[in-house]
Amino acid sequence: MTRRLIVEPRGLASARLRILVPVLSVLAALVVGGLFLAITGENPLDVYGKMLDAAFGSANGVSNTLISATPLILTGVAAALAFKMLVWNIGGEGQFIMGAVFASGIAIWLGPGAPSWVAIPAVIVAGGVGGAVWASVAAVPRVYLGTNEIITTLMLNFIALSFMNFLIFGSSSPWRDPAVSTFPSGRPIPDTAKLPEFFKRLDIGIFIAIALAVAAWWLIGKTRWGFAVRVVGDSAATARYAGIRVSKKILVVFLLSGAAAGFAGALYVAGPVGALDPRSLDLGLGFTGIIVAALAGLHLLAVIPIAILMGALNNAGPALQSIGVPAATVTMLQGAILIFAVAGEFFIRHRIRLPRREPVSVEMPDGVEPA
Repeated sequence: MTRRLIVEPRGLASARLRILVPVLSVLAALVVGGLFLAITGENPLDVYGKMLDAAFGSANGVSNTLISATPLILTGVAAALAFKMLVWNIGGEGQFIMGAVFASGIAIWLGPGAPSWVAIPAVIVAGGVGGAVWASVAAVPRVYLGTNEIITTLMLNFIALSFMNFLIFGSSSPWRDPAVSTFPSGRPIPDTAKLPEFFKRLDIGIFIAIALAVAAWWLIGKTRWGFAVRVVGDSAATARYAGIRVSKKILVVFLLSGAAAGFAGALYVAGPVGALDPRSLDLGLGFTGIIVAALAGLHLLAVIPIAILMGALNNAGPALQSIGVPAATVTMLQGAILIFAVAGEFFIRHRIRLPRREPVSVEMPDGVEPA
């Protein structure tokens, strides 16, 4: 007689388990990626060694890894904030783009005459406002009309991308560089609006991103308002019974999530890109932020090292092409990491066991004693 597996809630998972599962998820993804590379005729150890050297083997490699990680920290925070409330904001990509649009727009409007101490904060704040405004397009219907935020935020990504392309390729907007006539490109923002660099093209955006992630962690984990948010995320019915205004909390967190992604767009424009350039901004950083949040277990501080890991993977793409390995290998690894991270989250929340065997009782005929 076959015994069916029993899936039961684990309860509160230990800190060791929460650390071990993401590590094992990454290792499992590397094993699967290694099998794929071996099938295609590549030596997995050589490929992974090249990736590691490209990401951390030189000063330029470390700088490029941290540059790639900067927006991922904030798009990871954006996803983690929303998902903690069981709000499925899949629109980080569109909010990132609209943050870049708002940030570059305010930089161009202020012009080179504005001092850096005015221009840089204005650019960053404008990026957050842009992301929040774009998130509100999905947040308000979700809260007050009960619409499905997965569909609306996903569709808004493509609208934001088309809007950015229109500003540069399909119009004579202020965002388009009038000095370039051969192929349209974004107007460079003034130097006074750019983030100061301090190491091999690496700018202070990495510190701003880390500070914002820590601030989000403190807000959610250490304040009375954050406690109410966590209650809503655990049980909306319990929160309503306790007198918490659930709809208001969901709306605010949704807007904060969009603002975090918008900050990422602002830092990318004011940092390595320096303009609203669709070719440099359409990188799927909002979608990668979902992987970062999932692998971090929605922990807002764990997002930081995970974003650096993903930045290292992104940075390794060009290095792989130099040895004949397709750069799509990086995308495959990111997808494998996401799959194993989601599976790992299941095992954090649940345990699987076999049912216990019940003793079999045998009735003996009258007058017959068991041997």
